[in-house]
Parts: sequence; structure tokens; C-alpha cells
Amino acid sequence: FDPIDGIDNDGNGYVDDVHGWDFAGNDNSIYDGSGDDHGTHVSGTVAARGGNGMGVAGVCWQVQLISAKFLGRNGGTTANAVKAVNYITELKIRHGLNIVATNNSWGGGGYSTALYNAIASAGAANILFVAAAGNSGVNIDASPFFPASYDLENIISVAAIDKAGNLASWSNFGATRVDLGAPGVGI
Repeated sequence: FDPIDGIDNDGNGYVDDVHGWDFAGNDNSIYDGSGDDHGTHVSGTVAARGGNGMGVAGVCWQVQLISAKFLGRNGGTTANAVKAVNYITELKIRHGLNIVATNNSWGGGGYSTALYNAIASAGAANILFVAAAGNSGVNIDASPFFPASYDLENIISVAAIDKAGNLASWSNFGATRVDLGAPGVGI
């Protein structure tokens, strides 16, 4: 829908976003090196092809990924998080991409109506928003951690567990706001 040719062929405001967009750098370079690679690491855990003798194997080898990066070496802004969520939702609505879920292994900051509304719009487009529960070892039912703590039906909040299925000592938790645990120790 937007081949690499220096033109915004799909008219979404992002030139040559064939692999996604970096809202922190305002460009189509979604991988900026090993000091800024948390999203790449998580993507590999999810979708790295196995059985090929290279690197790691993810849990779902047949998935396709697109990036909506908004964090850089020095963090990011809620405004760019909103742009990233809206970008993915727009790709599904305008281009009919079969986007079923987004991985959001990030969090922090206070409640944001704009971010809440962006995630709600994604939900209206039938996009699950998989959110990190956080890494402070607190109960997010009592001490909210956003975006995992937003009260939206399309959010799946994920705590970190170890190989024995135990909650990681540093992982946030909550009987209401955390939906499940997934490997987060030694991966």
C-alpha cells in the first residue's frame, strides 16, 4: 500500500511506511540499534521463525508484524503513543489490514483521556490491546499503571512469570486489572 519510493502513496501522512512508523524519530526507521531494541526483542519472542537454525524461535511463526514505535533511547511521549495507536487502527480501517492485536510492552505516566480514547477506538475496530502490567512489583488494582489499568474490554494486561509459572518478583499484579501471566524471566 505504500512502496518505498519517497511518496506517501496511501495518503496517511507517512512516507514509505512499509514496515511501520517511528513516531519518536518521525521517520520510517523502526529499528534504531541495540540500545533501543526492547520492541524488537518482544517481536522476536512473539514471531521469530523457528526451525531455520537462526537466532531464536517465537511462539507464532506465521504472524506478520508492523511497527508503530514511539519510544526511543530517552523514552517517549503520551502524544506519540496516541499517534501510534491511532496509526494502527487507521491501517485496519482504511486499508483493511487484518490487525487483530497490538503488543504494548510499555507503560508509565498518569491517566490520559487521549490515550484511553485511542485504545477505545482500537477496540471499536476489534483490535486487542495487549498491555504490560508493569515492573514495579505493585498491585495495579490499588495503584494504577497505565495503559494496563484502563477499564476497557479490549485490553489484555499481562504480568511476567518465570519458567515455573511463578509471578516475577518485580512484576505488577492485580486480581481485577491483570488478566494473565506470560514468560518474562530469562527470555
